[in-house]
Amino acid sequence: MHSKRQSSESPAAKRSPGGFVPPDVLLDDLGKRVPRYLADVDQGKLIYPACKRTLSDVDGDVGSVWDHTRLEAMQYVMAVPGHDSGLLSAASRQLEMIDAYLFQRPHADTVIDFTGTATADFSIAIVAGLNWLTHCAELAGVPPAQQSGTLRNFRKLVTLSQRWWLTEGAVERCGRLLANGEQPPLMLYLIWSEYTRLAKQIAGAAIFGDSIDRSAKLVSLPADLIPRFEAARNPGDLLSS
Repeated sequence: MHSKRQSSESPAAKRSPGGFVPPDVLLDDLGKRVPRYLADVDQGKLIYPACKRTLSDVDGDVGSVWDHTRLEAMQYVMAVPGHDSGLLSAASRQLEMIDAYLFQRPHADTVIDFTGTATADFSIAIVAGLNWLTHCAELAGVPPAQQSGTLRNFRKLVTLSQRWWLTEGAVERCGRLLANGEQPPLMLYLIWSEYTRLAKQIAGAAIFGDSIDRSAKLVSLPADLIPRFEAARNPGDLLSS
């Protein structure tokens, strides 16, 4: 019913809680968990990529595969030299980052070279993460219709966010939303939310198989697991259920 767990309960195995997370807290969390996860992979503790795991593997439960898949995609963004994270999280710099992303030509790489210009490097890294998720979707057997247009769809999302930031009072409105525990369209949130959404499709296909309806009949899984997974917006939502 459950995957094997690491006896040491390494930090990489612990998933972030769901709900609202302030941008600085999210960045700090990712700055710790991404390298810890990659270190566990390098030490042979975990199968990589996560989408190749089964329920009998260490961290082969659907929540861990979901969370680790998005960490794999996020590693590119976290590896950008200079750590100029304000481009992703500071309200006053969102148009600078968005304009650079929309100017960046799409690429198909998951092995990348950085340019030394932060806006260009973040743009390259974001696309590389999306490409990684497309690669994992193919490995996991996500239906092609769900895989198509990943870069195009994210570009549309960024374009809509650009319009939001161009409206009068956007910076102040962003501050109010954050104070109320809501997510404004900061690039950090756009990236993390999209990676989370795509990683969920991958985890479902990898652990439950091609048809969620069919796999719901499998007696090896808790009866309520698939409905809870379908309703979850974040891997952390599965922890308290």
